[in-house]
Amino acid sequence: MEKREKLKIVENAIGTYSDFPKPGIIFRDIFGVCQNVVAFRALRDLIVEHVMFLEVDIIVGLDSRGFLFGPLISLELGKPFVPIRKKGKLPGHVLQQSFVLEYGEDYFEIQTNSISEEKRVLIVDDLLASGGTMAAAVKLLKTLHAEVVECLVIMELKNLDGRSKVDAPVYSFIEYN
Repeated sequence: MEKREKLKIVENAIGTYSDFPKPGIIFRDIFGVCQNVVAFRALRDLIVEHVMFLEVDIIVGLDSRGFLFGPLISLELGKPFVPIRKKGKLPGHVLQQSFVLEYGEDYFEIQTNSISEEKRVLIVDDLLASGGTMAAAVKLLKTLHAEVVECLVIMELKNLDGRSKVDAPVYSFIEYN
């Protein structure tokens, strides 16, 4: 099956919910893909085909949907997986970075001993919207002197222009306006 067919299968499996979590929002739900074995397999194939030639040392998944795809990539590439989590979820010494939400502020954390300097990192998440969480993740990793090779997302909401806030290359499989 070719890439275009796989993308169509994945796109058709993504759930769309109007007025969630509040009126006027169209929510794109990646869990529809996870519930459809054919679509999930197509997405896995697309991800693996894309990342297999990236030169990375570590896969970083963002809380929480990046945890669905990061370990899969980690296993396929034979590279370690490191989570970036919301504040208060990781033990040990952590580094923290704030980011702005539409209703306030939140924080991402990473364990400081999880990535050594000059490691090449792939960041994975399901969605790039306004760019706040991805930008915070990139800042955290750069503070640890890691090189962010790419930020990989399944879906991107282009009209929110999140990639302009991210100080690293971004790749998305499916774009919505």
